[in-house]
Amino acid sequence: MRTIVLREPGRFELAETPAPGEPGPGEALVRVRRVGLCGTDIHAYRGRQPFFTYPRILGHELGVEVLRVGDGVASVNPGDRCAVEPYVNQCGTCPTCRLGKTNCCPAMGCLGVHLDGGMRDEIVLPADHLHRSEALPFEALALVETLGIGKHAVNRADVTAGETVAVLGLGPIGLTVAQFAMLAGADVVGVDLSPVRAEASHERLGLTTLVSQGDAPLPEQWAATFGELPLKVFDATGHAGSMHAAFDLPVPGGTLTLVGLVLGELSFDDPSFHRRELTLLASRNAVADDLREIIGHLEAGRIDVQRWITHHTPADAFPGVIDDWLAPDAGLLKGVLDFGG
Repeated sequence: MRTIVLREPGRFELAETPAPGEPGPGEALVRVRRVGLCGTDIHAYRGRQPFFTYPRILGHELGVEVLRVGDGVASVNPGDRCAVEPYVNQCGTCPTCRLGKTNCCPAMGCLGVHLDGGMRDEIVLPADHLHRSEALPFEALALVETLGIGKHAVNRADVTAGETVAVLGLGPIGLTVAQFAMLAGADVVGVDLSPVRAEASHERLGLTTLVSQGDAPLPEQWAATFGELPLKVFDATGHAGSMHAAFDLPVPGGTLTLVGLVLGELSFDDPSFHRRELTLLASRNAVADDLREIIGHLEAGRIDVQRWITHHTPADAFPGVIDDWLAPDAGLLKGVLDFGG
C-alpha cells in the first residue's frame, strides 16, 4: 500500500509498505481518505519536534472510512465515516486517567508523533478512538482533531461569555482557540506579527486583530488600542520569546494558557507573577468529549473548516510539494492530503 515516510528531517518518501492485518478484538481496519498537515508535522520535517525519532509515518489529523471491525466492536460499522482520536494506548487505570485526563496519561502515544500515523492507505486503530458522522465530508473529519486542541485549551481556561481574551499566534492552532473562545461568548482579539495572517484571520473568523510591533512591549500596544488588559491570554505561537512576553499581558488575577510547545526551558519574573496572582496553565491535546462536541458543532454549521483549508494535494504528490507549501509567501494555513474517495 502507499505510505508516506519521513525518513529524516527534510526528506519525505513515497513508499510501498505491507498492508495491515485484520483488526483484532476492539479494533477497526480503516481506509484513510484525508490527512491534515499539522504544525507538529512541519516541526518534524524541519527537525524541531520533541519526543520524536526517525523514520516516522506522520499523520494524526485523519478522516477515515471503516472497512472491517474486530470482535466486540459495536460503536462503528463498515462504511462509517469517522474522525480519529489519535491519542492511543492510554492505560485507563493511573491517577491521570482516573481524573479523566487521558490526553496526558504517561502511557499515551500520539499517532504520527510517538507512533506511526496515518499517511498511508490503511491502518488498524482502536475502534473506540473513531468518532463517526454521517453528515460530514472527509476533509472536515480530518480537521476535528486540530479543532480539539483549541477546544480543550478554552475548556482548560474556563472561558465564559463577556470575558476579554487574547490569542497570541494566528496559525491553525491559534485560530482554533479563537474559534472556541468566540463560541463561548468571549470578546476575542488575535495578535500576530504578520499583517497578512491578521487580515486572513479577520476574513476567516471575523476576528478582531492586533498586529504586534516588535519594538514596543505588548501590554503597551494592547492598552493603546483596547484599553484594559485581557483577563485570559492564550499563547499558540510555539515561540520562546512570545511565550516569555505573554506573562506580562494578563490583567492582575488573570490566566495565561500555554498551548504552543517549544524545545527548551521557559522562565518568568516571579515577583511580577505573584504580585498579579496569575494562573498559569498548560494545555495538551484533547479528550474524547472534546472531539464529539466538535463534530456536533460542525454538523450544526457553527464552524466552517473550509475557510481554513488553503492547500490541497493528491497524496502521491505530497513529497514534491511540501517545500513549496512551506515557502514564506505560500500562505499556508491548513493543507490537506487526499488519499482518494
